[in-house]
Amino acid sequence: MTGAVGPVLYYDGECGVCTRSVELVLRHDRRGTLRFASLRGAPGAALLARHPELAGVDSLCWVEDGEGGTGKGERVLVRSEAVLAVARYLGGWWRVAAVLRVIPRAIRDAGYSWFARRRGRFGKSEACRAPTAAERSRFLDLL
Repeated sequence: MTGAVGPVLYYDGECGVCTRSVELVLRHDRRGTLRFASLRGAPGAALLARHPELAGVDSLCWVEDGEGGTGKGERVLVRSEAVLAVARYLGGWWRVAAVLRVIPRAIRDAGYSWFARRRGRFGKSEACRAPTAAERSRFLDLL
């Protein structure tokens, strides 16, 4: 469930690039409202149950709250749109990424998919850094 606290970034918990991306977001998140969940955990399974169209999607998923966390009216962004949502959320210099919107989404997503197919070359995440006590409440898998 996404609840009504803020957006959730779903990621592949076994992907080293995804894990490092989550760590990067945690370092730069000034608001502290973004939450995280592995697509391979119970929150990820619940997301896929609410949105069967995501089956087989190999991507970060940015999910914005719907009606009271029921999944109704949820806004789900994948691939390049999810990355741009993260940049918009982080603000500051990260907003420069918005210039990528001039590139048609199909081309951005093709680039994202090309990279995603090769992300295994950057290593799997065998052991992740343990979230701090303050960060722990932001990981839906750890609640």
